[in-house]
Amino acid sequence: MADSDSPLSAFCFPLSPGFPLSSAPLELVVDTSESGQRLDVFLARHFTDYSRVHLRRAITASGVKVDGRGGKPAYRLKAGQRLSVLLPDVPREAPKPENIPLDVLYQDEYLVVVNKPPGMVVHPARGHWSGTLAAALQYHFGPGLSAAGGPSRPGIVHRLDRDTSGVILVARHDQAHAKLARQFATRSIEKEYFALVAGCPDRDRDFIDRPVGVHPQQREKMAIRREEGIGRAAETFYEVLERFDGFAALSLLPKTGRTHQLRVHLNHIGCPVLCDRQYGGRRRITRSEIRRDPDDGLVLLERQALHAKRLKFTHPATAKPLEVTAPMPDDMAAVLAELRAYRG
Repeated sequence: MADSDSPLSAFCFPLSPGFPLSSAPLELVVDTSESGQRLDVFLARHFTDYSRVHLRRAITASGVKVDGRGGKPAYRLKAGQRLSVLLPDVPREAPKPENIPLDVLYQDEYLVVVNKPPGMVVHPARGHWSGTLAAALQYHFGPGLSAAGGPSRPGIVHRLDRDTSGVILVARHDQAHAKLARQFATRSIEKEYFALVAGCPDRDRDFIDRPVGVHPQQREKMAIRREEGIGRAAETFYEVLERFDGFAALSLLPKTGRTHQLRVHLNHIGCPVLCDRQYGGRRRITRSEIRRDPDDGLVLLERQALHAKRLKFTHPATAKPLEVTAPMPDDMAAVLAELRAYRG
């Protein structure tokens, strides 16, 4: 969501030369916004749990066909080309249940809405095999979750970045999962985020329409990419809720859900999310920085000040609108209180 609504594919695992490929090919069509991308880069964006090295091996092992022909990792794709992708079969297992407390905002027989805490990874991935939201869901809801996302992501319809807190939607059976995922795909779900930023936007409200794509030098980052065929359309509406001396509180309504979209867009207008180490450069903020008191070094915040505040969607069974709001997390509330008291 905004940080990424895209589903992930499969686990990364060691491959050997001549590794066996799965028997069920996946068919992909190159979008206009993806024209000009290298074949291995294109695959890495669609199968994000596979490393690019492993994807290159799949290409050279004839596991990837472009318009019915084999290709090389550096091949530049054209809009409308059809890819047939055979990736290695992965022995998938459901996450091991872990007794991690969950803040459930809403639940019924069709879905669950959880307030994800900051620092929690949504599902198992490289470097994060335990302590995930998926493991907590497996413990609390067991088999009563959708399997549409695969065993490693029970019930999970979308995701949030590790350090983004707030509302996340979970499906309890496959039919509900499909209907909810379709709402994300058609952008009919209303998403609202709350952010604290460094600096103050010039306008009280504005619409940011800038394409987002993989950073040209740092693959783990995203950037504004205006080059044809590289950036993907990304749109964010923001409104300034409160202004402070050197800071601001914003409401964000993303229309699209590109990876790191909100963080990239806010950095682009010169107001990076507070404590966003990847795009803003600052890792933490202390009380002394806000109060301008060198003797008070209490750390108030050590993660990006971004909170998925609200989701409004159509219930998959009743077809009625349902709106769920997550309360402000304590760390962001503490910073906001200090800003109001000392930077108002």
